Amino acid sequence: MRRHRHNFVETYEGMIAFGYSREEDERSLIAFMQKFSDDDLMMLLSSRVSDSEIENLVDLLTGLMKKHLSEEEYHRYFLKD
Repeated sequence: MRRHRHNFVETYEGMIAFGYSREEDERSLIAFMQKFSDDDLMMLLSSRVSDSEIENLVDLLTGLMKKHLSEEEYHRYFLKD
């Protein structure tokens, strides 16, 4: 059974653009991150980024989750416990 999904990007017909409105920024962020995490792109990009770039990205994303998610939300939405 699949636990992860990327449905939003498959149906989103708007532009990916930032700075127009908060609502557009939120939709654009979802589409951008789902496109970024595509398996094929990640397989290609992961072998090309430096160790420090990996560390910086992981630190940024885990920091955002620590700041904005409760422990229960972290387990439910990220770890899929």
